Amino acid sequence: MSRFSDWLRQKKAPSCSVVVAAAGSSARMGSDKLFMDLGGMPVLARTLLALDRCVYVDEIVVVTREDKILEVADMCRLYGICKASKIVVGGSTRQESVLAGLSEISASAKLVAVHDGARPFVTSDLFERVAHLASLYQSAAPVVPLNDTIKFADNGLSAGTLDRSRLVAMQTPQIFVPELVKAALTRAVKENSSFTDDCSAVEALGVPTRFADGSSENIKLTTPLDMELALTILKKREREGN
Repeated sequence: MSRFSDWLRQKKAPSCSVVVAAAGSSARMGSDKLFMDLGGMPVLARTLLALDRCVYVDEIVVVTREDKILEVADMCRLYGICKASKIVVGGSTRQESVLAGLSEISASAKLVAVHDGARPFVTSDLFERVAHLASLYQSAAPVVPLNDTIKFADNGLSAGTLDRSRLVAMQTPQIFVPELVKAALTRAVKENSSFTDDCSAVEALGVPTRFADGSSENIKLTTPLDMELALTILKKREREGN
């Protein structure tokens, strides 16, 4: 990893564009989670600031709903998010939204990351781990092990147990060679395929995803209980000076 880091620093400019997926409906949260207050700042602002401060990020393209364009633009100005180069309108599905963002990244980008707007605790170290693998293998993502036993269910009855040692939970940022993920999502949209993450679309083209160590703090805020956990993580980081 040190050779990759040295190469990035020698260039004196980061080499990765980021598409931030922020066009969802937040149905499970009950209100728009991206604009909910998290320690005195909207969730999305914290996510964008974390990426803005990452040395490996060159530009940020935010994909949001049409009615939130001006609000996101104001947020970027208010919090000094300098790398947010464009704010674009998403589509009716996540795949369409991410593809809309990918069409706006710099033509010179060597890598592109797709990151959930509702993951405000991404760190530069985590980003570097994933970017390193993506630069070598075209597609990479952070993962964490599962703690719970996972069962098959059939009409309310147990129908078998999965081998937990072979299971992981996917996180973002998921990082790719731009041409690869563009082709994968273009095909997915054209064929009306439904994937829950962008690595799955790439894997459908026959390109496997390399796994990097994720972080238990790199949570996606989905339910009100997640907001309580997020506050705990935020206070912990503030105590540690991060």
